[in-house]
Amino acid sequence: MTPLARLLILSQFAFNIGFFAVLPYLAAHLAGTLGLSGAVVGLVLGLRTFSQQGLFVVGGMLTDRYGPRPVVLVGCALRVAGFCWLAEAAGAGTVIGAVVLVGFAAALFSPAVESEITREALRIEEAGGHRRTRTLARFSAGGQAGALLGPVVGTALLTWGGSEAFRLACLTGAGVFALVLAAHARLMPHTRTAAGGGGAGPAAAGRLVLGNRRFLRLAGAYAVYLLAYNQLYLALPAELDRSTGSQRALGWLFALSAALVVAGSGPLERLAATRLDHTGMARAGLLLIASSFATAALLRPAGGVWAALAFTLLLTVGQMLILPATRAMLPELVGHRHLGLFTGALSSLSGLAVLTASAPTGALLDHTGPLPWLLLGTLPLLALGLVPSTDERRGTIRRLPDGGGTGA
Repeated sequence: MTPLARLLILSQFAFNIGFFAVLPYLAAHLAGTLGLSGAVVGLVLGLRTFSQQGLFVVGGMLTDRYGPRPVVLVGCALRVAGFCWLAEAAGAGTVIGAVVLVGFAAALFSPAVESEITREALRIEEAGGHRRTRTLARFSAGGQAGALLGPVVGTALLTWGGSEAFRLACLTGAGVFALVLAAHARLMPHTRTAAGGGGAGPAAAGRLVLGNRRFLRLAGAYAVYLLAYNQLYLALPAELDRSTGSQRALGWLFALSAALVVAGSGPLERLAATRLDHTGMARAGLLLIASSFATAALLRPAGGVWAALAFTLLLTVGQMLILPATRAMLPELVGHRHLGLFTGALSSLSGLAVLTASAPTGALLDHTGPLPWLLLGTLPLLALGLVPSTDERRGTIRRLPDGGGTGA
């Protein structure tokens, strides 16, 4: 691991600690402490999602134009400001402003970090190190470790903080992001982007994304994965309620999923790398995700907890394959000149697809029996044909004097 790779992985870990120490408890704070209506709470949560996931493409375009360092630093600074604002927000207007700022900060930070870890993974591979998917798997594991620890930190703060609990959690999150900002300001190198400081304007960016059919196929497959993964928060709670009368096991299943990613990403990647290329890894991940739905449907008569456990384990292992494989495929599909743009577009397009499909999926889950699970399980099978084949030899870089990269 290079120093830059370690910095990016650790910053992803810290970023998720700060995020998950606060955001899971936002809805309860808005409805309980501030007394906002359910409609306003839903609006706030929806705006946060849009300002983050929907604007990833903007963060990617800015990364191509200015390089990852300034975009990461601005994203961290905005996160600090957003959480400090959220700690003091007392009305709907101020809460909305703070939450949108928090979301936009992530829309800057995440595409910059994700595109740079992809470039660094390629540099390590080209220099004779391990395959790029190993670095990318470690990056995913770092993020999941933060997602696992963040709610623990948040719960402790909410337990000990009394009436000031949420404010204390927000200020703690701001402190974490301030540390990430300081680390990147000190350690992240100044790099010249592959786009030569230019990048693409909005119109050109749209043409680039919509004109790349192989990328759009990958985005479609990734959207199916994301829709399936979203069932941890939609179908799984509904199934536990139906079969056990409560959702007490849900927290344990989430913790198990995160712990599995943290502990198993490296060994699984090493095993898969000896047998599969990037396309094969992505397709194997989709097959496992399809099997998670089929297994849950078959095990439902034996007990909802067993079905939920099998679904969580298989879905998580599928995620551990498809995430690093998808990131590893991007350089072959889009080159390096606009890697930030396409990294952001992948998240924005797939997030939009999931948003569009969420209501029909929820309506499908109103039906009892195994049929909804089996129907949802057919989507990853159909997505197998969307995963494009790639030539891994095209995913190489030529190192620039200042450490940046460009297409070879």
